[in-house]
Parts: sequence; C-alpha cells; structure tokens
Amino acid sequence: MQVKVVTNVLRANEDMASKNRTLFNNKGLRVINLISSPGAGKTTLLETTIRNLKDKVALGVIEGDLMTARDAERIARLEVPVVQINTRGGCHLDANMVNKAWNEFPPETPLELLVIENVGNLVCPAAFDLGEDEKVVIISVTEGSDKPAKYPTTFERASLCLLNKIDLLAHTNFNLQEFYQDLQKIKPHLPVIEVSALTGQGMESWYDWLVKRNGTAS
Repeated sequence: MQVKVVTNVLRANEDMASKNRTLFNNKGLRVINLISSPGAGKTTLLETTIRNLKDKVALGVIEGDLMTARDAERIARLEVPVVQINTRGGCHLDANMVNKAWNEFPPETPLELLVIENVGNLVCPAAFDLGEDEKVVIISVTEGSDKPAKYPTTFERASLCLLNKIDLLAHTNFNLQEFYQDLQKIKPHLPVIEVSALTGQGMESWYDWLVKRNGTAS
C-alpha cells in the first residue's frame, strides 16, 4: 500500500512538472533547480551570481525553505523578482508548489532565467521533477568528500556539480581524489566547477555555464 501511495504521488508530480515545463518553454524561460544540503552556501552563491549576472540576464528566483522568508529577503535586496515557498516541514519542493509560486510573479515580469533554490536536502529533492531544465547540485568542502557515494541519485540526475568553499580546502579533511573517484563511478561525465562564492574563485566558469546554457552571449 505504501508503495502504491508513493507511486501515485510521484506520478501526480510528474504530470504537473510536465505542465510546468511546457509553460516555461512557451515563455522561452530557462529553469535551474539548485539542490544542496543545509550550509553548503547555496544562498550566498545565488546572491553572488545575481550581482554578477542581473545586468546580463533577466533573472528571477523561487526560494524554498522549511520556515521563514529570510533567504527570499536576502534575494529581494538585490532587486530581482523573488517568491518564497515555505514547506512547513516538507523536505523538498514539488511541481505543484512551483506552479503556484510562478503564478505569484506579475504577468508582465520579463524573465529569461528562473532559479529555484530547493530546500536544503540531498535526498528528496532529487526525486521530484519541478519542470526545470537542469538540476545543479552544490556541495561544500566543509561537508566531507563522501557525498557522491552517500547520495548517488542526486549526482546521477544533476547536469552540473558546484564544489563550493574551495578556498577552505586546506582547512578541512575533504579528499579531492576520493570525491572525483566516487563521482567517476556514479556519473563519469558530470562537469564539476570548483568555486568559492565568497572569494569569487571559479565563479566566472559558473557564470559562463549559466549564460551559455541560457543562450545569451556573455
């Protein structure tokens, strides 16, 4: 019975995700789903990205969190359109939540790129399609190098991995060789960009990836 319930939930989500994808495609909108565990630096990375790209790409954000609107408030200060979703304890966003959030943007809002910051979790978000074009997984060197081995589905379904806080590598026990070896077993051709959202290291490569994927000249 439990398997049937889970199957029905995922099927309903897939149906809504398909509707979202059609809606976004019809508007010429590229959608990125950012996934990470709590504390990986997802919001800080997004803030830095917005500061550097908002004059090149019309960018909007959907913020997912368990409680509070703190992350959305941080994004709003950068003067880009943002809608907050609070899951009230839910461990992930789903396609229906994203659809409702999208409808909160004013209809006349000109957007080319929509970034969805998912709830901090490396398990559930990987299973739920939101209608995005691509998933980007962010991990930080402060979390440990075993994340691909522990959460393979997230990395299998990602189009890009950002290894954040690389400036702190010397101060951690993060094993780069182990990380890349595990990733090679799970998804051999997954691109990895080593970045620091605070120092800017590697961020230009991330911006290039975003802008080129969005079809906009850098």
